[in-house]
Amino acid sequence: MRKALIVYGGWEGHEPEECAAIYRRWLHEDGFSVRTATETSAFADPSIHDLSLIVPIFTMSKIEKDEALNLAKAVEGGVGLAGHHGGMSDAFRDSVVYQFMIGGQWVAHPGDIIDYTVDVAKPEDPIMEGIKSFPFNSEQYYMHMDPAAEVLATTTFSGEHAWWIKDVVMPVVWKHRYGHGRVFHTTLGHQAHEFNDTNMATIMRRGLNWAAREES
Repeated sequence: MRKALIVYGGWEGHEPEECAAIYRRWLHEDGFSVRTATETSAFADPSIHDLSLIVPIFTMSKIEKDEALNLAKAVEGGVGLAGHHGGMSDAFRDSVVYQFMIGGQWVAHPGDIIDYTVDVAKPEDPIMEGIKSFPFNSEQYYMHMDPAAEVLATTTFSGEHAWWIKDVVMPVVWKHRYGHGRVFHTTLGHQAHEFNDTNMATIMRRGLNWAAREES
């Protein structure tokens, strides 16, 4: 049986406990054994190297150097990493090791909660199969990105809330490798109710399963 760890906490505005409950239900339904932790010290546990998947939900906050290095080593060795929004890409701002592993870092969301469009960039990818471009209401994340990431969906900034970024195309869903590990991320999901969007939920759930290391 594949084994997953969800580590949640940090800024409460992103509803980490509620999001962790959604992930836990999905993963159980998809055949994972799931455990949860609410402290970043879980990342330093040697046992994480035996997992199939780690899901971080820990906006902002701080990660200790040994925790970040052990997490990175586990992913480099083949453990999958997947998550959403600031719980993964606005976490541990002072850890460049962590940011290198994620592939993108949040820097702004002009206009805060707004309506925008998510455009499918790779409809042929199994994660995006059958999904067409769709409207979304959330924070439209402006990211600093790793150019090596494989971008599956994007959004285009209108310039209404920051005129100098008009027509900038920004990744919303991406995947990449970190060593032998698969990393998946979407910037959607400011709060737990956004998981009710069928497109968002389908993408995220497929991404979890794509990232997870197969049982040996």
